[in-house]
Amino acid sequence: MCLGIPMQITAIDGFNAACEARGVHRTVSLFMIGENEVRVGDFVMVHVGYALRKMTPEDARESWELFDEIFAAVDADG
Repeated sequence: MCLGIPMQITAIDGFNAACEARGVHRTVSLFMIGENEVRVGDFVMVHVGYALRKMTPEDARESWELFDEIFAAVDADG
């Protein structure tokens, strides 16, 4: 199973982007979607250091809400 994490782009340098999600910062490759497809402030789905697709802020928020539900269920099970 693959897990993609929504992250927001904070800076772009060629085919690399600085991204942030919940205080975690990563350098992400834009090679899979192209450097001209996204801008600073956009959200992308990140998997193993690569941005796989651009996503809307609403999709990113909904994804994090689902992750929060999963985390809460796992915590409740001990």
